[in-house]
Amino acid sequence: MEKEDARYQTLAQLHERRKHVVRMHLKGIKIMRIVAMSGLCYQAVRDTIGLFKEGGWPAIRPAARGRGSGEGRLLSAEQERLIQRAIIDKRPEQMRLDFYLWSRSAVAQLIAQEFGLELSERTVGKYLKRWGFTPQKPFKKAYEQWPDAVQAWLDEH
Repeated sequence: MEKEDARYQTLAQLHERRKHVVRMHLKGIKIMRIVAMSGLCYQAVRDTIGLFKEGGWPAIRPAARGRGSGEGRLLSAEQERLIQRAIIDKRPEQMRLDFYLWSRSAVAQLIAQEFGLELSERTVGKYLKRWGFTPQKPFKKAYEQWPDAVQAWLDEH
C-alpha cells in the first residue's frame, strides 16, 4: 500500500486513522503489519501508539494546525481600531502625511507615526484586507461630464 501524506487530510480523517491504528494495536497486530495495512509511515504509527499509551483515547485526537486567529499580529486590537477610525474619518494630509489618498504606503507611514512600528506594505495590505478596505479604481469617465459642453469646447479649440 502506498504511503499517504497526513498533512493533506482533515483533522477528522486523521483522527479516524489514528483510532484504527490503536484498535489494530489492541488486537495484537504487530507495528510493521499496521504500517502495511494503514498506509501510514512507521513513525506516525509509533507516535499514535505512544500517545494512546500515555493518555488514552483523548490523547490521539489531533490538535488544530497552524496559528490561531489573531496570533502573531503586531498591532493590538485597540491600535487596529484607532487606525481604522483615522482612515475612515480623515484624509492623509489631515494626519500630516505626504499623500492625497490612503494607500498601503500611507497607512504604513501612519502606523509608524502613531505607534513607532515599521510594517511592510504587504503586512499593511493584509491588515487593510482584514478590515474590509479594498483598492478602488477610478472611473475613466466623470459622472458630471456634459458631453455637449465638451464637444463645443473641442470644436472651438
